Amino acid sequence: MQHRIVVLGAGYAGAIAAGRLAKRLRREDVAITLVNAEPDFVERVRMHQLASGQSLKPRPLRKMFAGTGVEVRVTRVTGVDVDRRTVAVVDTDGEEEIAYDTLVYALGSGWNAQGVPGTTEHAYEIASRPGALRLRKRLARLDAGQTVVVVGGGLTGLEAAAEIAEARPDLDVALAARGDLGDWLSPRGRAHLRKVFGKLGITVYEQAAVTAVEADRVATADGRVIPAAVTVWTAGFAVHPIAKQSALEVSGTGRIVVDETMRAVSHPDVYAVGDAALALGAGNKPLRMSCASGSPMAWQAADSIAARLTGGKLPKAPLRYFNQCISLGRREGVIQYVTADDRAVPAALTGRLAAVYKELVCKGAAWGVANPMLGVPTRRRRVVQERATAGSAVSAQPSA
Repeated sequence: MQHRIVVLGAGYAGAIAAGRLAKRLRREDVAITLVNAEPDFVERVRMHQLASGQSLKPRPLRKMFAGTGVEVRVTRVTGVDVDRRTVAVVDTDGEEEIAYDTLVYALGSGWNAQGVPGTTEHAYEIASRPGALRLRKRLARLDAGQTVVVVGGGLTGLEAAAEIAEARPDLDVALAARGDLGDWLSPRGRAHLRKVFGKLGITVYEQAAVTAVEADRVATADGRVIPAAVTVWTAGFAVHPIAKQSALEVSGTGRIVVDETMRAVSHPDVYAVGDAALALGAGNKPLRMSCASGSPMAWQAADSIAARLTGGKLPKAPLRYFNQCISLGRREGVIQYVTADDRAVPAALTGRLAAVYKELVCKGAAWGVANPMLGVPTRRRRVVQERATAGSAVSAQPSA
């Protein structure tokens, strides 16, 4: 009987894990099911582009995984029972349970209102495609001279503000940052960021922690009131609550605690990748929620599952960072080089070349979903024990 591997979530991490497992294991030995609420793969790193009015290439999951042996199930996950090894799902046909032997949890994250009054009622988010499309429609209805305030000075906020300002130069675009603009970047990176924001006419409010959002304004902790016909909220992400509702060991923010192979420390037949997992990188620092973290986590999890099922060697590749890529519209960008544990170094690539670099990174990330072995020849191995559980005592131990 086939070993049942169920992957929850088809974002970057989940889709890469499913595809990589399909190339690591023999189809006769495993049944891989990829569960996702939407029929398409969503390039989350491009949601600011979608919101600003650009068109994105459709990527149907069933077409992407055709011929791979991965079964795509378009249905919404409502719960995980790690004791019974089942996943509850619901769609237009009703409720159902999907049984698994090994689970890969990759449900990711959504926007986080941070408990700020009025945010959920009045602000727009771009952490999801529905959210980006909703903002897109609202921006299209704005008249010249109206103000758009982007709350959040992280990567998403910077990219959203620049993209909207470039696409709609007739609008008054502002950014409210809790700290200083790009304060984590190198001096070169910060200088270029300020230069581009100045050229785009973006008003920057620094040291401006937003404490309330209303229909036509936002208020900050120091008493400032910033007019806003539209408020875009990018101040952080929150993981899907399903893991916290299960018996899995999670962090205070609901992320599944995993070991170096991405296996849940509390349940060895569950692996977690992407934003949903609390994994440690260089210097024992938690990996940040990002595509840059999710892809290598997916490689690590898939290779670990395959190794434990086939008696191979467990991967020992370190999880580390190399750079942070920031698009500032379609013609400008900043590539901030960083240490292994994600601290900025003096070197930074800026300007048009940085924009091209970031575009190649985005295209490469999408290509990596459809080509999870990154050019490595397919080498499917035989599962050494029928219905072996990838984290259980009965699975084969890694060979020396």
